[in-house]
Amino acid sequence: MENQLVDKRRAWSVLIVSTMAFTVCFMAWMMFGVIGIPIKKMLNLNATEFGLLMAMPVLSGSLVRVPLGLMTDRLGGRIVLAALMAVSVPAIWMLAYATAYWQFLAGGLLVGLAGGAFSVGTPYVARWFPKGQQGMAMGVFGAGNSGAAVNKFIAPVIVVGFGWTLVPQVYAAIMLGALILFWMFSYHNPAHVVATSVPLREQLRALKDPKVIKYCQYYSIVFGGYVGLSLWLVQYYVGEYQLDLRTAALLAACFSLPGGVLRAIGGVLSDRYGAHQVTWWVMWVSWICLFLLSYPQTTFTVLTANGPASFDIGLNVYAFTLLVFVLGVCWAFGKASVFKYISDDYPTNIGAISGIVGLAGGLGGFVLPILFGALMDYTGLRSSAFMLLYAVVWVSLIWMYWTEVRKTQVLGAQAA
Repeated sequence: MENQLVDKRRAWSVLIVSTMAFTVCFMAWMMFGVIGIPIKKMLNLNATEFGLLMAMPVLSGSLVRVPLGLMTDRLGGRIVLAALMAVSVPAIWMLAYATAYWQFLAGGLLVGLAGGAFSVGTPYVARWFPKGQQGMAMGVFGAGNSGAAVNKFIAPVIVVGFGWTLVPQVYAAIMLGALILFWMFSYHNPAHVVATSVPLREQLRALKDPKVIKYCQYYSIVFGGYVGLSLWLVQYYVGEYQLDLRTAALLAACFSLPGGVLRAIGGVLSDRYGAHQVTWWVMWVSWICLFLLSYPQTTFTVLTANGPASFDIGLNVYAFTLLVFVLGVCWAFGKASVFKYISDDYPTNIGAISGIVGLAGGLGGFVLPILFGALMDYTGLRSSAFMLLYAVVWVSLIWMYWTEVRKTQVLGAQAA
């Protein structure tokens, strides 16, 4: 009994400090979403170049997810996450000294290593809890995505008051403090480590399962879309509604904050109702929101009996913010439900599978800002970003219908 109480206390301690560490890592990972705006002006970048700048940290953070997930299975999450944070500190600090475009791209790749924290922390915290609470644990840890919102609260204040170069230095100091706290209050359990006698090929064999590819596609929208919009929304508000940086960042946080914090609720809902039901309704609500967000600002001119009459159709800043808030809530639930699929289907190989699914989500977050910028340069429509996301959600809905919905119950009704 005493050992069980000790393990329970350690489990919650691990969950709390791991979530704190992931929040800081995600905050640094999303840094370009704010400081990229003055850098864009300084370097006179077009929309595509700006999209590439913002996407570079996402690329490296995504590519390291699979090896980091495997290392977590082999070595344990405590040492891997601590080492990752330690490497990130000087990388973040040095970004303040970049002056040329290529230097920002290279610095972004190094800063992006912090984004790999997710594939370390997810199996690390999950293994401290019984299966019935793993969705909750992964959801609470995943709430560290709210670091994207924290970035939007902190970075604009620093940029306006002291210039963008101070932001990386402040973030490096915060990362160092988070590393110290994490090491002091986290624990290692040898029972959570995959036996070294298990060949790497055996761990990776499950990746041939078609379900893994499907989960990758789901995650590319609920996480990749979240990352892409978190990076893109501040400049969207500035360009579309002519807001100043601080106001734009504050409104963009209405998407980022629920998209991170409410992930824990998504984990609880997935434990209770199942990953499929939560993901299905997430996709449908996302589809509706993105349909409305896709419509560009439009002026109609109609010839009437009294002469031409013009009508303006489009979302004002309040309606737009409400829709992206709902979208953030949906994707928070969806991020948790996708990983509930993984813990249910691959309980002994969570690290490797979460790594590959996280890679797909991260690559989505890398590609989307670049495509947003390219579509903006090509069409001149800022809402083309939402048109692209709308098409991706369509793919998810069709795939889910043919492989899952026809065979399962949705809210108690047997699908045809």
